[in-house]
Amino acid sequence: MKEVIAIVKPFLAEKVVAALADLPRAEMVIREVKGYGRQKNYLERYSDTEFSLVFVAKVEISLIVEDADVEEAIARINQSSRTGRLGDGKILVLPVLRQVDVNAD
Repeated sequence: MKEVIAIVKPFLAEKVVAALADLPRAEMVIREVKGYGRQKNYLERYSDTEFSLVFVAKVEISLIVEDADVEEAIARINQSSRTGRLGDGKILVLPVLRQVDVNAD
């Protein structure tokens, strides 16, 4: 099993979740996060004052999938979140060593 973590733009989060919804074991955890990367020097204007947006709002979607479904999950995330602009996000794949259900005996 693998954990697939997608870090995407907030306005695309619902589209990504909908694209992943019918994957087997599509239980997801969704978090609001802030990113820091190549956009760090982006300047915004507000009331004739420039300020830096050091941390950019993102949404992190984490799901556990079987090894056979990893590439399908990646393809769906890519297709539903890519705008072609800087800061579209990242996809991380991590091994899951063990899963324990809390209510299991």
